[in-house]
Amino acid sequence: MRLHEYQAKSVFADAGIPTPDAELASSVDEVVEAAEDIGYPVAVKAQVHVGGRGKAGGIKLAENREEAKEAAESIIGMDLKGYHVGRVLVEEAVNFKNELYVGVTMDRGEGKPVAMVSTKGGVDIESVAEEDPDAIAREHVDPAFGMHPYQARKAVYEAGVPRELANDVASVLTTLYQLWDDRDASEVEINPLMVTEDDEIVAADAVMNIDDDALFRQQELAEMEEEAYEDDLERKAGEYGFDYVRLDGNVGIIGNGAGLVMTTLDLVDYYGGDPANFLDIGGGAKAERVTNALDMVFSDENVDAVVFNIFGGITRGDEVAKGINDALGQFDEIPKPVVVRLAGTNAEEGREILNDELVTVEETLEDAVQRTVEFSQEEAQ
Repeated sequence: MRLHEYQAKSVFADAGIPTPDAELASSVDEVVEAAEDIGYPVAVKAQVHVGGRGKAGGIKLAENREEAKEAAESIIGMDLKGYHVGRVLVEEAVNFKNELYVGVTMDRGEGKPVAMVSTKGGVDIESVAEEDPDAIAREHVDPAFGMHPYQARKAVYEAGVPRELANDVASVLTTLYQLWDDRDASEVEINPLMVTEDDEIVAADAVMNIDDDALFRQQELAEMEEEAYEDDLERKAGEYGFDYVRLDGNVGIIGNGAGLVMTTLDLVDYYGGDPANFLDIGGGAKAERVTNALDMVFSDENVDAVVFNIFGGITRGDEVAKGINDALGQFDEIPKPVVVRLAGTNAEEGREILNDELVTVEETLEDAVQRTVEFSQEEAQ
């Protein structure tokens, strides 16, 4: 579960991390009222789960009442990279002289959490990692013992953080690790951690993603789940128990396994298509789950064609095929082309069972993806 910025900042502030004064608003009048309460200048920030909000027009500074009103009118209701903006965070603007990055995530290659610090904050940290990896100091942590104070200081010094800020930044990094551990997070980060003219540090942004499987023991965060959904599709995914991420493309992707779905995403991109989503329906592919998955993908107005990548393991291929037939049979009309690749146990029998009047059946994943990309390009014309 991904928390919105305002939700993550609330968690960070409760843990003692400095954050700007802020109020959530969902109308122009509420934005103006919040700005008056906080005091100008303020930042008006779209609350959607996408990066690059500022460049896309989702963050604006306001020096007075008129500018706050204009910012609210511009941002609330806008389409930001495929997401409807219904709420904004009105936040005290920070007069800063430098921007840092701090974060904690899991390094699956090492099998340990890793704490990271960089003096190149305020930009896409993935780009920094690719273009200038030495600009990010990393410190792996043994989860059995937690982060020792010397590890936080070591990461801060190796990143080149000025001495006068080192203790404060190390304290924030230690707190982030503790939150990552205590709250069953998969990722926590502050980008940027701003340095003010008075050499104080303030979390100007906040990211916190929680392991869905741990929500049962994170009741406070679980209560935020409904508000954390971006739209009806994410809400449906939560109700159906699917792993789902909405993307910017027009090729809908459904698979029964995270690895299968990721492979399909890569191939769609490789063959010139644009993935519209990551949708893992989990083990098996019974009719109800297939129907729910199709309901989600068909509901995405950006999708022009759909590819199923299904592996029959414990659930046999013929059972999967019957599930797909039953699911598609519940629709009066198939609104978008559907291509199925079926592999694994009894795959050949499954391909024979599939109703080729409702779907296009391909034997290999490569052929299925290429056909789907072709359909999506034809539909988009």
